[in-house]
Amino acid sequence: MHSETPKIVFDDGDTYERFMGVWSRKVGKHFINWLGSKNGNSFADIGCGNAAFSVQLDELCSPKRIAGIDPSEAQINYARKLKFNTSTDFIVGDAMSLPYADNSFDAALMALVLFFVPKPATGLGEMTRITKAGGVIAAYAWDVFGGGLPMEPLHSILRERGIKYPLPPSKEASQLNVMQQLWEDAGLEAIETTTFQVERTFADFDDYWSVNSVGPSVAGVLKNLTPSTLEEIKRDLRKVLKRDDTNRIVSVASANAVKGEKG
Repeated sequence: MHSETPKIVFDDGDTYERFMGVWSRKVGKHFINWLGSKNGNSFADIGCGNAAFSVQLDELCSPKRIAGIDPSEAQINYARKLKFNTSTDFIVGDAMSLPYADNSFDAALMALVLFFVPKPATGLGEMTRITKAGGVIAAYAWDVFGGGLPMEPLHSILRERGIKYPLPPSKEASQLNVMQQLWEDAGLEAIETTTFQVERTFADFDDYWSVNSVGPSVAGVLKNLTPSTLEEIKRDLRKVLKRDDTNRIVSVASANAVKGEKG
């Protein structure tokens, strides 16, 4: 077993869609409703990944423009193949140095991204810069410290065994109090925070494992384990996973969210 903890890498749009894209849309619907975005707005989707959230913006907000940016070329290539009803532009780039003009969007959003930004305050500053006066700057992220990550059941077993696994580099920014402070320090107005809880069902354990074992926070860890250790982890996981009345596996996750307006 390697002692070095693998990094979280998003380099496959199809795999991301199968694992996190589904989760992203489940939270994204709540997030968009909470934002109360007006039709015809222009959106910057910062850290757009494979555009799972951009698709929701397109479907639910009737936007006039969506601009997505992400550091992964593979994710952007996936996003560019999708069909949209509105004008879209997906590019490879850095959330801490956005290539957009000042005051050019009605809303700048981060879906499951804020805790991946090395310097969240810098990323937030860029979001604020590109947003028009009166526009919305908002984000949501899995509640890392509250057990809200979709992978928490497996993460818990890895922790019990002393097996290291990667977490987002700015995981503290997933907490409501930190989000609130970041938005206040950025000088934003009408700041609000909330939490969304969502669930996803799987037909059986094999279905659950086929999806969750490829998650970027565990895939690199699992491939370095011995077959016997892997089987022991599967055994323990079967015992702790929740099931519904039809014996389907029910996975629960929670995300914290923050929004504010540019004065």
